[in-house]
Amino acid sequence: MQPLLVIDSHTGGEPTRVIPDGLSLADLEKWRRAIICEPRGHEVIVGALLTPPKHATSAAAVTFFNNAGLLGMCGHGMIGVIATLHHLGRIQPGVHEIETPAGTVAATLHPDLRVSIRNVLSWRKAAGVKAGGVTGDIAYGGNWFFLCADHGLALTKANIRELTEASLAIRSAVHEAGFPEVDHIELLGPPENAENHGRNFVLCPGGEYDRSPCGTGTSAKLACLAADKKLAPGAIWRQESIIGSVFEGSYENTEDGIIPTVTGRAFVTAESTLHFHQDDPFQKGL
Repeated sequence: MQPLLVIDSHTGGEPTRVIPDGLSLADLEKWRRAIICEPRGHEVIVGALLTPPKHATSAAAVTFFNNAGLLGMCGHGMIGVIATLHHLGRIQPGVHEIETPAGTVAATLHPDLRVSIRNVLSWRKAAGVKAGGVTGDIAYGGNWFFLCADHGLALTKANIRELTEASLAIRSAVHEAGFPEVDHIELLGPPENAENHGRNFVLCPGGEYDRSPCGTGTSAKLACLAADKKLAPGAIWRQESIIGSVFEGSYENTEDGIIPTVTGRAFVTAESTLHFHQDDPFQKGL
């Protein structure tokens, strides 16, 4: 493995590590953990491999991955990708199509460098699902979520360990209830800031929690709000994360679900060259 340039950013506190060149999709699984996990990173980082797009109208294609495997889509990661492409001088403010395994996403880079992601089709699959002593909804927003509000836990930073343990148990119960596709758990609660509409704690597939409000999780939440007719098309929902960062979301109706739009801001934090020494016993990561 040759030295590899990566660009790090964070979106609402959640890190993204973009690989702009130098790695093929075929070799991604071989080096996935080496790139984002210890000793070169940590378990919470989401990676984003840029590859040439299939369509001339697209600015790039991206494959997202984390410590557990590949992701269909990643909202905070897409915002980080757009910020990184701008940082590299590859795009300017405007609308850009980005190809993902879940479908093509339209991303608007605003003049103030906020990013709006017009996400893939999202919908609620099932409501009122009972699992592990709680009741919630199964919804898709680019990834599969179980969303519940009756967990009885305070959504505070002091409770992160308890929230993580509870979410892991809930996920196992959701699988046993017949929904093996669910790999994200989203615990819901009231916001700390009265300017916002809700707060969440999102457990990701590899057991880490999302520092951001989670773009695909916000999309799943919008799908549930739309299904319950609690939010009108075009109205803004301000979703607060467990650390207090905020995404703004809205949606358009379709016959099969909704098309959500999620807006946030990412900041480039580092450019690094990763090295993979042949005699390093942890060359492939921990």
